[in-house]
Amino acid sequence: MTAFKAYDIRGRVPEQINAASCYAIGRAFADLIRPGTTVVGYDIRQSSPELAAAVTQGLLDGGSDVYDIGLCGTEEVYFATAHYKFGGGIMVTASHNPIDYNGLKLVREGARPISGDSGLKDIEARIDRGDLTLATASGHRGTTHALNARPAYVEHLLTYIDPAALGGGKTPLWERPAGAIAGNAGSGEGSDGGKRALKIVANPGNGGAGIVLDALAPHLPIELIQIHAEPDGTFPNGIPNPLLTGNRAATSAAVLEHGADMGLAWDGDFDRCFFFDEQGRFIEGYYLVGLLAECLLAKHPGSKIIHDPRLTWNTLAQVEAAGGIAVQCKSGHAFIKERMRAEDAVYGGEMSAHHYFRDFAYCDSGMIPWLLIAEHLRVTGVPLSSLVDERIAAYPCSGEINFEVADVPATIDRVLKAMQSHQPTLDRTDGISVELEEYRFNLRGSNTEPVIRLNVETRGDPVLLAQVTEQLSALITAAD
Repeated sequence: MTAFKAYDIRGRVPEQINAASCYAIGRAFADLIRPGTTVVGYDIRQSSPELAAAVTQGLLDGGSDVYDIGLCGTEEVYFATAHYKFGGGIMVTASHNPIDYNGLKLVREGARPISGDSGLKDIEARIDRGDLTLATASGHRGTTHALNARPAYVEHLLTYIDPAALGGGKTPLWERPAGAIAGNAGSGEGSDGGKRALKIVANPGNGGAGIVLDALAPHLPIELIQIHAEPDGTFPNGIPNPLLTGNRAATSAAVLEHGADMGLAWDGDFDRCFFFDEQGRFIEGYYLVGLLAECLLAKHPGSKIIHDPRLTWNTLAQVEAAGGIAVQCKSGHAFIKERMRAEDAVYGGEMSAHHYFRDFAYCDSGMIPWLLIAEHLRVTGVPLSSLVDERIAAYPCSGEINFEVADVPATIDRVLKAMQSHQPTLDRTDGISVELEEYRFNLRGSNTEPVIRLNVETRGDPVLLAQVTEQLSALITAAD
């Protein structure tokens, strides 16, 4: 079954993943995890309802009761699993993958991840052997229940902020007369005599985020402008993947058109949130880690913050300045979540735009980050561009650059040999991190393809950043 990956299951429909394979996955999940109760949800892709129904049948035949939460985001399955104390959860989604793909994300009790080394390989092996126990043979078959978990989920999201702190003036936005928020955008003053409402452009990319935004909006005194909001598995505006530079123009243009304070965009299952400042500029995910750490440390002083090793200097500086304790961890949701639990960390962040929260069962969320940043903008009164520019100036970075190489270990060895004369500090938490006084970089191979990923950062020197990035790029591609 080629759809099984390191952290989840995904592949082309129907060649690599289909109703038959999803039924088998549900059966094997019930046999091995023995959840008793399982949450099932699915994303907006056209194949998702059929695959979710097949998973459900497999779970039922395996003896697990199924709580169906329907069309949702991945984090809603995480939330429902932990909040209602179910034995497991399965989300049918392919997130940002091409239109002909789909997949599954699996968790056990407490929304703990099931990845290759924590049960996923066992599920795959059992399916390969055809070793599936039919629960109905012993007289027990699971039952299905419809569950509307969204109200509780939305209520939980609102606990991360003080909604009143977002207010733009003396009365909530929804209680003001028409035109009350027009005001002077430059001065931030509205016609009610207070600051104008925070204006946010949101682009779900025709994924599922718009459904939750609609549920959140009545509780927030902000002006929320949605584009590409209708859930549509045909993706009329392209696959929802804001990491692709071509997918950013619509959000950027809408921010400028509406004079918004911030722009947001999500992938299909909205477990990742991407930010644009008031100038319509896309913000590198690295700088959100430090900013979100500041937000959480203001609420939970002295807490631990987990970060990945790809880019670190800015995060370390912001965490230290905010009185927190930074803890480095290998990239990947399974590693981050496990380390957060071990350290009782309040927040964990990856530059890939995955943000994890202790009070969200240590899971990643694409909704909590923007709520925290929106509150931060209103409380500080500082534009997002200024907050980010200060950090970019202090620690400019290359962003992640991918190279196709024939041999990842050999490529890393070649780079390390070239660096020996500089006597750098080395760290092998994830790939290899090489640190000198004025710059550092990380090289790590992909888990699934012959690709090596490079990240470079310097201490306030964009010229040196360009030089080092160019030199390392030449080294990486020298023999390929």
